[in-house]
Amino acid sequence: MTIYHRTEIPSPCFVINEAALRKNLALIASVKQRAGVEIILAFKAFALWKTFPIIREYIAASTASSLAEARLACDEMGNKAHTYAPVYTEEEFDGIAACSSHVTFNSLTQYEKHQATCRKYGISCGLRINPEYSDVATTLYNPCAEGSRLGITAAGLRTLPDGIEGLHFHTLCESTSYDLERTLTVVEAKFGRLFSQIKWLNMGGGHLMTRADYDTEHLIAILHSFKARYPHLRLILEPGSAFAWQTGILKARVEDIVTNGNIQTAMLNVSFACHMPDCLEMPYKPTITHAMPPSTPNLPTYRMGGNSCLSGDFIGEWSFKQPLSVGDVVIFEDMIHYTTVKTTLFNGVSHPAIGIIHTDDTFELLRTFDYEDYKQRMN
Repeated sequence: MTIYHRTEIPSPCFVINEAALRKNLALIASVKQRAGVEIILAFKAFALWKTFPIIREYIAASTASSLAEARLACDEMGNKAHTYAPVYTEEEFDGIAACSSHVTFNSLTQYEKHQATCRKYGISCGLRINPEYSDVATTLYNPCAEGSRLGITAAGLRTLPDGIEGLHFHTLCESTSYDLERTLTVVEAKFGRLFSQIKWLNMGGGHLMTRADYDTEHLIAILHSFKARYPHLRLILEPGSAFAWQTGILKARVEDIVTNGNIQTAMLNVSFACHMPDCLEMPYKPTITHAMPPSTPNLPTYRMGGNSCLSGDFIGEWSFKQPLSVGDVVIFEDMIHYTTVKTTLFNGVSHPAIGIIHTDDTFELLRTFDYEDYKQRMN
């Protein structure tokens, strides 16, 4: 995607590449068909609903984690959601139930509280289980860390209450099929005694099957093996990042160069805190097009600075063949999943526009943001 000199693309702007999105969708649909499982889109990672007509060509259903996401499933995906939230409120649950085909509960008490409403809407109910095992190294993203509030442990689930038709686990985060295989071994050992009593097993998200080094053949093999042991179970996977992995960029611009001691900071018209929060939360260092590692000798090196007032709103460092100047374009790669769903209006900083480059190379501006978006958010 050559966008440096495309004047119709504003800055800042999240830019989706339709061809890359379709490539991911084709792979996901292939795994779904070959493995004989259901794969659904997790809105918590990607919820740009103007792309849903494209997604529906490959994948029919979605998973929600809130009333807003469940309504989006009905309104824009065109079907009811598979819904899980850590806790449901009395005020919102009726609305969630009306927009859900499946609801997973985080605790037995939550199920007891809301089961009557689920019966009224004909919902298939499940429980989230915690196998107390995960390969996720970053504690912030590890749902099975010690003391986790997410899911019921084996010790807390001796029997299934009447009306429970499924179990749901989520232990992965941008993980491999081998991580899933190890998790399944633990889940089967701890909860396999309950499988004869349920109709479906939701294996959650984090299956990064569109990453270049992901072993999709191994994934299909372990799913076939699991289905052979439990042929009555309907298997569900709900990745989020895999759908939008490497499907687009964030176009930014250098507004100033600040020097303090030996550190030069390129001040950008975007914010890591507001627009790329996972860079600070994970944390991880994003890829910048045409930039090189800071260890590259004799090249100008810069820290990237965001435009919010947060002192830690920066990531660094990168080297460039030529010194950066005010007005230069900076392209952050792979900035579609877990970005637009997590952006904030902190400081009132200008929110990036959102656009898509279609397969015929035309650019469509999907959304812009202005003062009224900030003002109404603060209302």
